[in-house]
Amino acid sequence: VQLQASGGGVVEPGGSARLSCEASGFTLDTYDMGWFRKVPRQEREGVSCIDRNGWNTYYDRAVEGRFTVSRDNAKNMLTLQMNALQPEDTGVYYCATLYGFSVWGCGSMHHWGKGTLVTVSS
Repeated sequence: VQLQASGGGVVEPGGSARLSCEASGFTLDTYDMGWFRKVPRQEREGVSCIDRNGWNTYYDRAVEGRFTVSRDNAKNMLTLQMNALQPEDTGVYYCATLYGFSVWGCGSMHHWGKGTLVTVSS
């Protein structure tokens, strides 16, 4: 299982970014998938997650209404559209396969790859 996240960079507050995660070594519809964020001195947290069919999603309260997670199982691709970005959204974002996803939370990371850094700053 390999997961490669991309799309990070420096974004001004109020701006947008689109993260992509290319999966290889497995078919994406095998797993529920999610995006986690890591900031210094804090635990990695589930930001947004989606079930294997794309029918159910979860968003952390802090990003609900601003972020949209989607997946294209045919292309083995997971995406996170981030709008109205705020400095608090800064962190390294990882895409991951999940254990224990539900509409109440992402559950735990199972497989993950190298993250992509998003910095929201003026």
